Amino acid sequence: MNIEITNGRLIDPKNSIDARQNVYIVDRRIAAIGASPPGFVADQTIDAGGLVVMPGLMDVAARLREPGYEYKATLESEMNAAVAGGITSLACPPDTDPPLDEPGLVEMLKRRARALNQARLFPVGALTYGLKGAELTEMNELTEAGCKAFSQADAALTDTRVLLRAMQYAATFGYRVWLRPQDSYLAKNGVAHDGEVATRLGLPSIPVIAETIALATALQLARETGAILHICRVSSAAAVEMIRLAKQEGLKVSCDVSMNHVHLTEMDIGYFDANCRLAPPLRSAADRAALRAGLLDGTIDAICSNHSPVDDDAKQLPFAEAEAGATGLELLLPLVLKWAEQEKVPLLDALAHVTINPALLLGQKMGHLSVGAHADICIFDANAAWKVAPAALRSQGKNTPFNGYEMQGRVCYTLLDGQIVFQQ
Repeated sequence: MNIEITNGRLIDPKNSIDARQNVYIVDRRIAAIGASPPGFVADQTIDAGGLVVMPGLMDVAARLREPGYEYKATLESEMNAAVAGGITSLACPPDTDPPLDEPGLVEMLKRRARALNQARLFPVGALTYGLKGAELTEMNELTEAGCKAFSQADAALTDTRVLLRAMQYAATFGYRVWLRPQDSYLAKNGVAHDGEVATRLGLPSIPVIAETIALATALQLARETGAILHICRVSSAAAVEMIRLAKQEGLKVSCDVSMNHVHLTEMDIGYFDANCRLAPPLRSAADRAALRAGLLDGTIDAICSNHSPVDDDAKQLPFAEAEAGATGLELLLPLVLKWAEQEKVPLLDALAHVTINPALLLGQKMGHLSVGAHADICIFDANAAWKVAPAALRSQGKNTPFNGYEMQGRVCYTLLDGQIVFQQ
């Protein structure tokens, strides 16, 4: 189908475009920007007057809960939520049940996602079998099955010899290692940041050094092996500074931050709000300021949703017993827009954190609207205001710290491979 998108404000961070331009789609790819290609006849025209046209968002951390946790969410429900949020590509961590440690599981998941035809799925394979931190998975076979990186998700890997071997092997073949740094002993039984709020509420705490000690180990091993290292969900000022120095040194290291940590702090826990029970925990206002500064100076490469839908029963418990996690696919774009407005960041720069930068982290030639590229497109109204309400969320997980918040920015169309997969 030939589609013409007219009158929209085109924003493409990779190509530094922020201008009113028409987009022409032929055979599922971008055929032209600006002027109509020779002989083009539109089968459908989308009038994007007053709207922003951008590459489809890419999310590097979205738990879809399949296989194994379908009572929390299903692939179908979360893909619906993704395209409603303008997300056309997402990476899922390997902490499913069973974990993504066998090629057959990865192929099954990708096949299910393709059948739904709503968003592209990029599985992150398990670094060790069963995420037990003992035996390395067959990374080569998992890569052939479709894995784009390897991770322990939130599972501990306390044996540094195993991590060294994993990074040596990954470096040999150019595989990416994604780690969320947290020392399992220092964080044991902790549920909140080691600060004022945890002390006042009597909550078991997780100190910043639980992150920085694990991060120091990962960086030293990356320095030793030359592995491509990605740090997931950085949460503290100290960690941001360590990554900044590692990048200046020339290490092949990148990192992302959860949208929750860009906007919230430990104070948002209030009086035991379990919606703010997250992993990593919400930290201090100073940490949040450092995360925002890291985004501005390029230390932090991407903003992710850290989408982790949780069933109501697991959230309607005392804070320390509630399961960590929150829904986020439908909130990623408006929260990025909110941050951009607060920090006076041009949209061209802000949207890079959810388009071209995540594509580079996944090693994919996507996240842009160059001629010949896949026509994965998000069209949104930057001025549309709406209130977050659980019943209105398409995700099966309804729990979010932003329930009741006023948001600015609503997706009107999402296109995947030149086909409309969501229309408001």
